[in-house]
Amino acid sequence: MLRKDEKTAVIEANRTHETDTGSPEVQIAILTKRISDLTEHLKVHKKDNHSRRGMYKMIGKRRNLLNYLKKNDIERYRTVIDKLGIRK
Repeated sequence: MLRKDEKTAVIEANRTHETDTGSPEVQIAILTKRISDLTEHLKVHKKDNHSRRGMYKMIGKRRNLLNYLKKNDIERYRTVIDKLGIRK
């Protein structure tokens, strides 16, 4: 679970304009942070399948957002991939 200050930092680092909180770039960045946190949790708690399922749902949602961005604006897609270090 992201704390408010962590989420604010992620939003500030990835927003496209001053009041941006919901653009695909911001949503992808927040999901990436949550996925990485859950990955660390699952390394310790290997049998926590409920959290694993939630992580898989987040990965799918992020994938759909990336596909949307790729279809509509390939340059924004490439910058997000490079900035967040997502493999594709």
